[in-house]
Amino acid sequence: MDVAKEMKKYLFEELTLITNTTAGLIRKISAEDWTYQPRENMRSLLELVQHLVAIPAVDLLILQEKSREEVNSLEAVFAQDRDPESLINKMTQDLDKLKAYMEALSDEDFLYKKTTPFYLPHGTEQAKWLIEIVTHAQHHRGQLFTYLKTKGYEVNMFDLY
Repeated sequence: MDVAKEMKKYLFEELTLITNTTAGLIRKISAEDWTYQPRENMRSLLELVQHLVAIPAVDLLILQEKSREEVNSLEAVFAQDRDPESLINKMTQDLDKLKAYMEALSDEDFLYKKTTPFYLPHGTEQAKWLIEIVTHAQHHRGQLFTYLKTKGYEVNMFDLY
């Protein structure tokens, strides 16, 4: 059995679920609520969505050791997009790019090749990066769910599965 291939399969199944359920949550948001911000020191609903949908693309740049300027430039592109369907489409397309990158790695590279992001003095294996991307997206999808629940939207656990 190819353990690395199975690990990638399971992690991408989870990322696909996160992407699909994020899309469902985003589609529930009324335009007038984009400015909702639970507290002054937190992102607005729009900023949270922009950050969440950017995770596959931005984290891919980070694990590929791109510069802070390149990452900031890509984040700025997402920050300009205010169209829900465009944001959803970007997340889906960028998930495909992330998947293609990971699938192109040999098992050895997936498990042992380390890359170093601009913000850390040490590298991380590609497999751990993929786990980090899943947990990063999961975390912010949970925030989005909580924002919507707090704002009074009809959301429940079935929106997450």
